[in-house]
Amino acid sequence: MKRLFTDFDGPIMNVSERYFQVYNFCLHKVKQPDQMLTPLTKAEFWELKRSQVSETEIAIKSGLTLINQAPTFVRLRREHINAKSFFAYDCIHDRAIAALETAQNAGIELAIMTMRREWELLPVLSKYDLHRFFKSDRIFCLKNDYIKTQDIKDKPQLMTKAIASLPYIENQWMVGDTEADLIAGNSHNISTIGVLSGIRNQTQLEIFQPQAIAQDLAEAVKIIINS
Repeated sequence: MKRLFTDFDGPIMNVSERYFQVYNFCLHKVKQPDQMLTPLTKAEFWELKRSQVSETEIAIKSGLTLINQAPTFVRLRREHINAKSFFAYDCIHDRAIAALETAQNAGIELAIMTMRREWELLPVLSKYDLHRFFKSDRIFCLKNDYIKTQDIKDKPQLMTKAIASLPYIENQWMVGDTEADLIAGNSHNISTIGVLSGIRNQTQLEIFQPQAIAQDLAEAVKIIINS
């Protein structure tokens, strides 16, 4: 028996358009009427995000001033990145459904491990009929009133709760696109796979020494099946 914990954003959902739309929204909110900006293309922006370039540096590269505008840009971005109106820009990765079907057909137990809050996650599960893959007691997300600290702290804690609530399985895997996912798995002796379909590039993922790095969830599932 094998168990697969998968992050939601990155392996399953493509959030790049939401992040880019929030970037443009904040940029033009801060811009002065006569100010000339140098806005990034989506490809440029997303590669900076995947390389973990700071929001302040992204603001400066886009033509905002360091002292008067960048802090406001960073604050607005933090306030709007999880705003309900922007979640409509998320879409499911092309091969994600097929990957989940492959895993399920191979007898792998599936669980979600995400930093989304309930209101951010549950409607999307219904929209894409993902409950057929994830039983209610295999969905691990944050309560709506949870006060976040840092993902690298919050996600391992969520994993601790998950492991305590589930039957023991020796062969477990964590698939995710960030350091928080890899730390959560490593801290519980769970094999980890970093995927390149999310918000970190290969260089950033390699720092945390996952057992493998895959292009997406479909490739990660193949690795797990063949392990």
